Amino acid sequence: MLEIENLSRRFSGRLVLQDVSLRLAPGEYVAIVGESGVGKSTLLNLIAGLDRPDGGQLVLDGCDYSKLDEDALTHLRRDKLGFVFQAFHVLPHLTVRQNVALPLWLQGVDGAAADGPAQQLLEAVGLGGRAASWPRELSGGEMQRVAIARALVHRPRLVLADEPTGNLDPANGAKVLALLGERIRDAGAIGILVTHSLEAAATADRVLRLTAEGLVG
Repeated sequence: MLEIENLSRRFSGRLVLQDVSLRLAPGEYVAIVGESGVGKSTLLNLIAGLDRPDGGQLVLDGCDYSKLDEDALTHLRRDKLGFVFQAFHVLPHLTVRQNVALPLWLQGVDGAAADGPAQQLLEAVGLGGRAASWPRELSGGEMQRVAIARALVHRPRLVLADEPTGNLDPANGAKVLALLGERIRDAGAIGILVTHSLEAAATADRVLRLTAEGLVG
């Protein structure tokens, strides 16, 4: 369960987010849309533990991680969160399989114990035959599928996607969104997609709009 209660954030004295609340159970996949500048990226950074709120709570599986120190927060992100970004962030000096296995390596899993799950996820996203390839040999759509596999390989409780199709053509974007939703639901994870695209948002189970008054939908 993810519980967001009365979240607020200020920058240089300016209130960017105020009283944002949301509760999501495992298996729920929601999209958050809103006008530019309304605070979507700020909200996602707070949920990801990459920024600290000025008020409110962020509770995942009973743990208020808005109050954790940096070391504990790093461990929580490593073990329970998965990220899919617009810019892919696929590491060029690692093979496709190594990129996907990276979250498992960070948990202390290595060798065949990491390669097996990584290969399974690559098969699931249609890239089983590209495991030994280098990122420079992939298309944009293929790299985003690698990013999805990497985000899910360690079975995170919470998957966050920030404009994951912003750099893709419409056909590849549609495939990536369908795959992302399918894998989140199959894993029983909580999924949050932040996007400006209503077409992308429509692939989630429900759509919420971020406004100055909080989330509505």
